[in-house]
Amino acid sequence: MDEQENNKQHKGGRNPKKNPSIHRYVFRLTDEENAKFLSLYEASGVDNKAHFITSILFEKQIKTVKIDMAAMDYYMRLTTLYGQFRAVGVNYNQIVKILYRNFSEKKAAAYLFKLEKQTTELAKLCHEIIKLTEEFEAKHLVKNE
Repeated sequence: MDEQENNKQHKGGRNPKKNPSIHRYVFRLTDEENAKFLSLYEASGVDNKAHFITSILFEKQIKTVKIDMAAMDYYMRLTTLYGQFRAVGVNYNQIVKILYRNFSEKKAAAYLFKLEKQTTELAKLCHEIIKLTEEFEAKHLVKNE
């Protein structure tokens, strides 16, 4: 039994593929054709030219994802602005408690009146931001189906 195990020699290296690609084709392109080919290849987002060529030849669909950095930046800034709005809301509650605790009712009411004016301006600004966001989405974030 030990002799049979010794007779089996293990072949080193990588396991062979079940369906290897062994056929090769070569073609040549002009400068204009090559420029068009490279622009299509870059737009596809595929990381291998061979996969790109076979997908075009056999009409396989290539899914591409384009990231609009301007839209991404807009949403990042909008997210930080939303965080600031939340912080203002927390501070608003704290200020109201402090006013009623540390001042007389007349003084607290006067300060609250000023605070309410600023809050209405903030609400107007918020509505304006919402309108601008809707316009931005309508103009620049059109989904192609």
